Amino acid sequence: MTPLRLLAEDADDLQIISAALQDAIMRPVDIRWEKEARRLTVVLSRFCWECGGTRVMAAMQFGDVQAVKSRRLPRLPEAALELLALDFLPTEAPGGQVMMMFAGGGDLRIDVECLDAVLTDLSERWPARVAPTHLDGAAQ
Repeated sequence: MTPLRLLAEDADDLQIISAALQDAIMRPVDIRWEKEARRLTVVLSRFCWECGGTRVMAAMQFGDVQAVKSRRLPRLPEAALELLALDFLPTEAPGGQVMMMFAGGGDLRIDVECLDAVLTDLSERWPARVAPTHLDGAAQ
């Protein structure tokens, strides 16, 4: 299967990426903010909903980043984080805040001058050990 590569320049685009990243797993150490370059990169293990039962290493990169703030995220660099969703909250156009919401109630707020985000698969797929489940107990 062709590696996924998606670009988000508006809130609707970001919702497509959010669906592709639902249940992605990462660690705090995999989040890198390059302040001088105004870039935030997250490396994660993405569950491939589009082909079921597999995972792939992927990178999510945000450009034009002005600030990054976290709330209720584990401080241990190797702790597991499960991404639930991404959302874009507009402020002064074309700027806004990208919210990365994690299981357990933590989030990462990314203040951007404009929405400029890219999701790219980096590796070959491998079989997932388990399919993600949610509160209703069913795999999504």
